[in-house]
Amino acid sequence: MTRRRANVLWLLLPLLAIGPEASVVPARADEAEEALSKYFGPLDKALDKALAYLAKQQAPNGSFQGGQSPVAVASLATMAFLAKGYTPGTGPYGQHINRGIDFVMDCQKPNGLINGPGDRGMYSHGMAALMLSEVSGMVDAKRQAKIDQALPKAVALILTAQQVAKPPVHQGGWRYNANSTDSDISLTGWQLMAIRSARSNGAQVPRKAIDDAVGFVLRCRERRAPAKDPKTGRSRGVGFGYQPGGAPGLERTAVAVLCLELCGHHRSPEAVAGGDWLLANLSSRFGAGYFYYGLYYSSQAMFQLGGEYWQQFAPYLYEMMLKFQRDDGSWPQGSSGEAAAGPCYSTAMGVLSLAVSYRQLPIYQR
Repeated sequence: MTRRRANVLWLLLPLLAIGPEASVVPARADEAEEALSKYFGPLDKALDKALAYLAKQQAPNGSFQGGQSPVAVASLATMAFLAKGYTPGTGPYGQHINRGIDFVMDCQKPNGLINGPGDRGMYSHGMAALMLSEVSGMVDAKRQAKIDQALPKAVALILTAQQVAKPPVHQGGWRYNANSTDSDISLTGWQLMAIRSARSNGAQVPRKAIDDAVGFVLRCRERRAPAKDPKTGRSRGVGFGYQPGGAPGLERTAVAVLCLELCGHHRSPEAVAGGDWLLANLSSRFGAGYFYYGLYYSSQAMFQLGGEYWQQFAPYLYEMMLKFQRDDGSWPQGSSGEAAAGPCYSTAMGVLSLAVSYRQLPIYQR
């Protein structure tokens, strides 16, 4: 898989500064292969069934059947095909990927926002920008020319939204709208991944934008020392809240750990303490609130931390998801705020969670 490292159209982005960036690490075998090898066969079959389900649910215009947030679901489903190693225009899902890309770009507004009816502002926009960045350089020339027009505008909107005047504790982050004057860690996670991916792909995203976003993430951390489990002596870690001063949650902590890992803070004290908090709270926190969202971020975060974190989390992830996959390849809709997104959302998030060790999406490679 070859990706272009720079594109002249990125020079059109405003308020940017050129900076060096490390190259993408090539895919490698799962470091915990021996311990997790019993899952590999069932995992392949589960992913194949899930992708076949998503392919059947795609409409001719590239959107996916059922649920709200069409741009978000199309972006996630398109990345799900990529996560298993399929590429645009080739193989059994090449045209499904192309149609997903086209649908997302067709939903872009004149101001750069990528949203369809029912999409949730910057939430869906961040997912769309991330997908377009990840696929840039992999498509045919005609489609690439369209991405070269759409993606710079999408990234420019993210950077402009970050610079809106906000209270000091909210600076560096994002919220639902491009003109929001506060921030939360969930919205910040998607925008940060999008601009981090774009920077790795040659965009002139200033390092300050990354650093400011990480600064907001760190301000969402609990202000306490990590406690130890009295039975095991293991650290119970320190979690992250939705906003500075908020109560810690599984989804929020997983978002924070992944952001830190992707932005040069690998195994920092804050990332490690967040990983400890996730391991200490898995059994009590999963299933509450946004299940697939928490699963996706926890999977990515634990894989990035690697070592004992991934080795402890992976069996939990595999056994749970293999057990609950439906016969048609989908996973059940989530509860609470996820239900409206529909089964294509839950299935795409399931694939992205399970396929992390395949290391096919550049943003998630170590």
